[in-house]
Amino acid sequence: MQKFIAEPSFWEILPEASIGIMVVRAMKTADEVSSEDKAAIASILNEANATANQHLTSNTISENEVVAVWRRAYQLFKTKKGARCSIENLLKRVLKGNPVGSITPSVDIYNAISLKYALPVGGENIDAFVGDFHLGIDEEGGKSFLPIGEEENAPTLPGELCYYDEEGAVCRCFNWRDGQRTELTDDSRNAILVIECVDGARLPELHAALDEFADLMRRFLGAEVAVKGIVTKDNPEMTIVE
Repeated sequence: MQKFIAEPSFWEILPEASIGIMVVRAMKTADEVSSEDKAAIASILNEANATANQHLTSNTISENEVVAVWRRAYQLFKTKKGARCSIENLLKRVLKGNPVGSITPSVDIYNAISLKYALPVGGENIDAFVGDFHLGIDEEGGKSFLPIGEEENAPTLPGELCYYDEEGAVCRCFNWRDGQRTELTDDSRNAILVIECVDGARLPELHAALDEFADLMRRFLGAEVAVKGIVTKDNPEMTIVE
């Protein structure tokens, strides 16, 4: 059995947060997705890029509340200089007229959900995990981490909030950067997908995002949704593999 565990150190700094968790299995690989479905996914992503504009009331990215709430959250733990929430990076592209483009079907779907709801979304290859999957403050730092696209280890900092397992960090600075060891690829079949919310008032939107995400994964990738739920301070753990 494997669990997702949001540690007490996480709730101490972000008590109103909620984490949407979904485990999907038997996804189609990128090559198995039909050209028609790839086109449909691309259309959904394009529509999400347009929809994202509704969250942008200011031309200064940090003044938009869906970004400002994350800027405030990132001040509560140690971060690498310049680290920003993943949704800020996506919305910044939209603000600059450089919409998020297609990468691979699974990633396109979660980017579409992220843009539509202005919530950070990420995904990992669940088969690559070693032991339980945690979210918490790394008090001592030094957890091994090889960033996507890099060749040198970039370990966590003391006091950094990160996702991690027994092997090392999975995603650094909360949702800033993923590592190579557990990244989703075109050939991944089993994944854990995460949607993060730090604003308690947006919990209904998190529920809606998670439901739509599950629907798209079933419809276009033929995925079996094995686990779906939301982790909160009152329910900080979830079984992800029986």
